Amino acid sequence: MRLSPLYTQKLAEATEQGVQQGQRVVIENLLKARFGELDKQLSAIIEPLLSLPPEQFTPLLIQLSREEFLARFAEQPS
Repeated sequence: MRLSPLYTQKLAEATEQGVQQGQRVVIENLLKARFGELDKQLSAIIEPLLSLPPEQFTPLLIQLSREEFLARFAEQPS
């Protein structure tokens, strides 16, 4: 059975959205576990973190302090 190109494209887009949503949940949960509630400053660094591949953002989530996160990501333009 051959899938139509449009169906294949939509399936790929939906899969990518699911992966990004899953990564967002992981980032949010790790930030909450390390720093408590997600305030406005921490919430602002989620998008910049999502622009990195998981093998880059995971060590950062484990190693950086709150101050280091804010210094590294909060000032970056989206």
